[in-house]
Amino acid sequence: MALNPEIAAPKPVTEAGAPKPVTEADAPKPARGARFDDRPLMAVGIPAFGLTIPLFSGLLQLEGPGITPDQGRFWAGTAGFVGLAFCIWWGNRWLLFKQREHWDWFSQPFAKLSMLVAACTLYTAPLTVAWLAGWYTAIGAPVDWPVVRIVALTNVICVIFVTHAYETLFLIRERESDALQLARLARARSEAELAALKAQVDPHFLFNGLNTLGHLIGHDARAAREFCDCLAEVYRYVLANGRRTLVPLADELAFVRQYVRLLELRFGAGAVQLDAPAALGTERLAVVPLALQVLVENAVKHNAVAADAPLRITMAPCGAADEPALRVHNARRPREGGLPSAGVGLANLDERCKLVAGRGLRIDDGVQAFAVEVPLLT
Repeated sequence: MALNPEIAAPKPVTEAGAPKPVTEADAPKPARGARFDDRPLMAVGIPAFGLTIPLFSGLLQLEGPGITPDQGRFWAGTAGFVGLAFCIWWGNRWLLFKQREHWDWFSQPFAKLSMLVAACTLYTAPLTVAWLAGWYTAIGAPVDWPVVRIVALTNVICVIFVTHAYETLFLIRERESDALQLARLARARSEAELAALKAQVDPHFLFNGLNTLGHLIGHDARAAREFCDCLAEVYRYVLANGRRTLVPLADELAFVRQYVRLLELRFGAGAVQLDAPAALGTERLAVVPLALQVLVENAVKHNAVAADAPLRITMAPCGAADEPALRVHNARRPREGGLPSAGVGLANLDERCKLVAGRGLRIDDGVQAFAVEVPLLT
């Protein structure tokens, strides 16, 4: 899975700067009367409809007037019936679009069905009767009312069928549009949740750094000074990358090594030993920012750490080729009275991984060892 490391944060924010809750109102709504390109359908349907009317009704094969293809009025009649088909199609099309602005299949199904049938019948039937009556008058023949009734009924049935096809296309388009809007809304919600989680990272990291600095000031002023300088360098990385969605694994490994130096100033040289293969930094992999620092911090917080009894933390690649991960492992050596927790830790990291990578942490909480697999992305 490949993601852009610079996915933009969601724009809606409150005055205080916290992400605003995303609701359905934030997603653009599709217009209920949104149209589709039906020109190819009309280009075929109108001529076919107009030529079929006289073909099956015998209107151009009248015995009395003797209309034949070698006569001009035969072609004039053909053009007239195509014109009738055009008027029927466009008129019903206009009525369909207008009634879609007022009635909906899901909220008003009976009103919708009644209006469709009424519009098709009350427009198509009178227009057909009037047009055919005018045709008979123009050629000087008596009106054949049984034929007129059959043609009018046939036209109404055909119009209802075509209207049903239009409505089906509308429903398919709206279903696709609704699915797209739901996907966009889900993404907006995820981005808002991710922004809220990332907003907790900086205060959490700074709180722990200042807590350690306060401890050093009371015990070793020189170490506190060096810790302060080192903390500034480390925090520069936090400010530069804490808001990003992903960072290169090589950068994160370099940062966590700097963080281990801070821990050495706190606990003594060699108190925390980081074992990470150099090859990890050469692979084109990305990770959620500050993920490895959170895992190292979690290991230190819950285990005994001392220069004469160093805490060894190993990092090694794992997982399938399509779902790579990094396994962070340490032996369990429970300590008493750890640093106070801000309640972020692994839960925050797990949520960020789920939102960015689509999969969370895998935690192996054993009796002798503790391991966490953090997902990586290419």
